[in-house]
Amino acid sequence: MTTILLIRHGENDYVKKGRMAGRLPGVHLNDTGKEQAAALAKVMAAWPVKAVYSSPLERTMETAEPIAKALGLRVIPEQGLSEIDVGEWQDRTLKDLRRRKLWKTVHLNPSRMQFPGGESFVENQMRMRSALENIVSSYKSKDLIVCVSHSDPIKLVVAHYIGMALDMFQRLTIAPASITGLKFSEYPTRLIMLNYEISFTLAKP
Repeated sequence: MTTILLIRHGENDYVKKGRMAGRLPGVHLNDTGKEQAAALAKVMAAWPVKAVYSSPLERTMETAEPIAKALGLRVIPEQGLSEIDVGEWQDRTLKDLRRRKLWKTVHLNPSRMQFPGGESFVENQMRMRSALENIVSSYKSKDLIVCVSHSDPIKLVVAHYIGMALDMFQRLTIAPASITGLKFSEYPTRLIMLNYEISFTLAKP
């Protein structure tokens, strides 16, 4: 049974300041995010990981690279793991977005949400599922794979595999630099870990 560890990227200033980064280029990890990535790399260095995949955005690659280096691997960019395309909402503050009528749709009926000029949650869920299943098809049943992605895509794909209605996916929490595990097999895919957070102090000497 191939196991995929879904890791959300570390903290960046958009997360800290409550802005919607989306796919905006140039969003990098801040100092806390770098500590989180280092902590993940230190803990995972001895794990039998066969490959490290990442969304191609800077904040995910910067989280994946220390992990891959500690494991003696290279990061494989995978567009299917990328952040949901929020279109015109990109770079907006959450304070501003909460005033919009569509904000309620995001949280109460996300299955009906299409971001203006961007993706729907349904499309993002299908994209993530396809990406993970394509990755799994390339490895042996007992292999352990790391995939670094983003909060909503991880929540959406977890909701799919545990049989949770898409309209309830916002009930899940995926913190920065947290680890969520899915075990794939010929039987139903199983959730084996959700939102596990490693102490940043592990990154310090």
